[in-house]
Amino acid sequence: MLEHLRVANLGVLEDASIDPSPGFTVITGETGAGKTLLFGGLRLILGGKADSGSVGPFGEQTQIDGLFDVGDGEIGASRVVPRNGRSRAHLEGTIVSAGALQDRLGALVDIVGQHDQLSITKPAHLLELIDGTLDDKGRAARDAYRSAWTGLQDALTRQQQLGGDQITLARELDLTRYQAGEIASAGLEPGLDEQLEVDVSRLRNVEEIREHLSETVRLTESMVDMAGELVSRLRKATGLDPALGELASEADGLAAAISELTRESRSSAGLLEADPARLEELEGRLTAIGDLKRKYGRTLDDVIAFGAEAARRASELQGLIDDSDEIDARIGRARAEVRKTSESFHQRRSDAAAEVSNQMRSHLSDLGLATAQVTIQLHETEPGPSGADRIVMEFASDSRLESGDVASVASGGELSRLVLALRLATRSKGTATLAFDEVDTGIGGKTALAMGAKLAELAKSSQVLCVTHLPQVAAYADTHYVVERPADGAAQVRPISGEDRVREITRMLAGLPESQAGMTAAAELLEGAKTVL
Repeated sequence: MLEHLRVANLGVLEDASIDPSPGFTVITGETGAGKTLLFGGLRLILGGKADSGSVGPFGEQTQIDGLFDVGDGEIGASRVVPRNGRSRAHLEGTIVSAGALQDRLGALVDIVGQHDQLSITKPAHLLELIDGTLDDKGRAARDAYRSAWTGLQDALTRQQQLGGDQITLARELDLTRYQAGEIASAGLEPGLDEQLEVDVSRLRNVEEIREHLSETVRLTESMVDMAGELVSRLRKATGLDPALGELASEADGLAAAISELTRESRSSAGLLEADPARLEELEGRLTAIGDLKRKYGRTLDDVIAFGAEAARRASELQGLIDDSDEIDARIGRARAEVRKTSESFHQRRSDAAAEVSNQMRSHLSDLGLATAQVTIQLHETEPGPSGADRIVMEFASDSRLESGDVASVASGGELSRLVLALRLATRSKGTATLAFDEVDTGIGGKTALAMGAKLAELAKSSQVLCVTHLPQVAAYADTHYVVERPADGAAQVRPISGEDRVREITRMLAGLPESQAGMTAAAELLEGAKTVL
């Protein structure tokens, strides 16, 4: 539902805002005052095509801001159209494309106007509206079809995963199993190659390492005697000068460290032992890891990852081969189930479409198309996600005329009334807001009163906005805005009620807002609409 719309510097609108009611909101005003510019702004914020030529004289850019209630929260959006350059769009404070606006907000508002690509001409939308009228048995048939369709798609996806024939799959399975097994048998773990290189270096250089350690022991042993003499001297000095106690302590630590170094060097040298067999084993493992790296990755981690993926793929291939023997039969069963459920679903849809057609003819008769013919037909076609039906709405404005596709034969005014009749017949809540742009084209009198009543009735289930010239329609509104444009000035939009509304209805009736007779008629019209509601 549209909660707020602000249009700035669009044509003659300098800065205008409306806050539509949840029910029926009308916008009126003199011809050329700028009423339809509000809907032009609404189209822009829904992602419609931007035209820099529509930027008004009150600045260098047009800006549209909107706030939408989506049930569980609100969505804020804006659109900026500069006089020079490309338009910019924002959704919830984030820069987005115009297409993103359309994707997110387009389904919330249906603008009905002579120059719009009306949703009534879109088969998918018609099917959605018809499905919204299904009874419990119809919804059960729809759910059964959807389940069958999903089962068929799952089977076809599995068949596609199978790819080639079993020989090809078996060949790939052998390869992936070999690769996974070769890597697994190497007993790899992260960092193993680095540790092996350290161990190999030690075993290759046992004698040289032992020689260095022996010399280290000899040197540290000679240093032990010197360290003892050092400690003795500093202790004597400390006895004469206590301030030297810290130096004595450091000497003690140094002597202890040299003794520990001597012990560890001697121990390390004692542990060293030549082991040609162990060296050969470790060198072999390093060589094997090198071979694996050349085949499966630059690093050991790459090789380990490749092995894991090969094992996963081998398991997948085995599953595919196991399934391949019966996949054709599975697909056959799924297709049969789709055909069976589509027949039941088609019948339920056809019944619903016939009922909607009957109701639409009744509403169209009230709307000045007494002899109009409208029929919604469902023709069986190839199954798809939404069923196995091709929907067509055929229309003729007079029973003596041959019916044709509504998109081809209906005029703009007729399309508007068809949409109104369809919405009333389906009571669809799929679209939160319906905006009718001069839906009253070519009607008046009793038909205009009927249209006002039906728009008000529709507003009980959807928010309805309407730009109108007809006082009979405006009288039924819950909220009334008027667009006024002083000579050579910017158009202004303001809400009206009470006496202001009576004067506006009077102007629409007689062109004389201060006419006493007109005001009496306007008051009667408003009171009559209130009585009907």
